[in-house]
Amino acid sequence: MTDIEIKTRSIYDSLSPAEQKVARYFLQNLGSVFDDPISVLAEKSGVSQVVWVRFCKSLGYSGLKDMKKHMISLLRETSAESAAPSSMDFLDTRVYSSTDDIIRGVEAGALDALRSTAKIQDAGILENVASKIAGAESVRLFGVGASGLVAEDLYYKLLRIDLNVFFCTDLHVQLTYITTLKPGDVAIFFSNSGNTTEVLELARAARERNACIVAITKLGPNPLSELADYVLPTSSPELEFRSGAMSSRLSALFVVDILFTTLCNKNYDTVSKPLSESYSQCSKHHL
Repeated sequence: MTDIEIKTRSIYDSLSPAEQKVARYFLQNLGSVFDDPISVLAEKSGVSQVVWVRFCKSLGYSGLKDMKKHMISLLRETSAESAAPSSMDFLDTRVYSSTDDIIRGVEAGALDALRSTAKIQDAGILENVASKIAGAESVRLFGVGASGLVAEDLYYKLLRIDLNVFFCTDLHVQLTYITTLKPGDVAIFFSNSGNTTEVLELARAARERNACIVAITKLGPNPLSELADYVLPTSSPELEFRSGAMSSRLSALFVVDILFTTLCNKNYDTVSKPLSESYSQCSKHHL
């Protein structure tokens, strides 16, 4: 997946309805955008030429020609990925014709989520967050719904290396975790949209207590990322609610795995013993 596709998905929610229509057409017809002039693209997508220009400017380009020029260089760089399943197979607007079609579509969405999320990671930020976690008095995790499942996964991982970590799926319990936050603590917040009301309430309270705030959320500006000291971004092909938290959940779990591996790698002498002991204890119950 190219950077321009990742960025289109990351800003999708902030676009106007007409620009979202352009975004969907753009992602589903990436090849034809090169060949068609703006008048034809406007007609095919059912919007005005002005909306196409606004869409291009939302992506940071001066207009369609500028965007096409950048796309050519990006597609040359990613030509090696051309054999992979098309990311467009997982768009919410797609109508699946068979179960085999569904399998291929979900596979494409999962692979796209992992590849695009890997592309946007910053090694320096990951190392800084890992360092903050390793030195924290306590680590508090916050998330609801599907994001809560991802938070729970990190909770179990941090327990294995004997960190002072807290998480509970009950929102009221998460609220109590906030009340005892201190400046030496790390608070990690999970929300794909970055707009989850409950998570934002918790993050604002954590900010007031001067804790280190880490956000695992989709790429691009959103209220949660603006509150965070560090952002570990995710990317997924989901554009609308119909697909639910599928590839977005996978991309967040992927970030958790990267973060945990970075943490263990940078602190191997400290974490190797509890990792080994927890494995030995649990292995007694393996069939």
